[in-house]
Amino acid sequence: MRILLIEDDMMIGTDLAKAIKESGFSVDWVQDGISGQAALTDNTYAALLLDLGLPRRSGIDVLRTARASNDRTPILILTARDGVDERVEALDAGADDYIVKPFEFRELMARLRAVIRRRDGHAQSIIGTETLQLDLATREIIYRNVRQPLSAREFAVLHALLERPGTILSREQLEEHVYGWNEPIGSNAIEVVIHGLRKRLDAGVILNVRGLGWRVPREQP
Repeated sequence: MRILLIEDDMMIGTDLAKAIKESGFSVDWVQDGISGQAALTDNTYAALLLDLGLPRRSGIDVLRTARASNDRTPILILTARDGVDERVEALDAGADDYIVKPFEFRELMARLRAVIRRRDGHAQSIIGTETLQLDLATREIIYRNVRQPLSAREFAVLHALLERPGTILSREQLEEHVYGWNEPIGSNAIEVVIHGLRKRLDAGVILNVRGLGWRVPREQP
């Protein structure tokens, strides 16, 4: 699952990109409003983390342009502006949530997961099938009522597959969830992750559809 981060502060951006990756998402990070608008137009993201005080084009302009074009990407505003008027303006312009700097990364990631859940129609943090669930808050897989921790890449792959059980995702689609821009991708990286998950859980947890990709069955064996 890919997150777009538009933040011009190098220190904050570096720390945020790291926190996002450690939470099991891939991240594309740009430092100005025009580049951010182009990235949002040309790509599909699970959510956007948007600073308001950006060079070249303000964050509020990026937000308004996105909503005017009917872009429904969840948008969480990051800003040092803590006035009521600024918050009201951003929320009325179409932001899904708003957090003021400085903030705790744990709270930010919880808010990020919440706006993504709302987009997907999930009231709770657990998604999946009757016997295979993914806890988005703890990054654990629950298989036949037993919880197991996941690596960041395992979490990203399962998150993609369990958003819509039964849907076939290609290698390229899964790579988009796992890797951000300019990250090196091994030729069989997705296969390695899936092999490890099937070995830990069960061979029937993730099925290969020859020539097309992988899917998680709606009903587990």
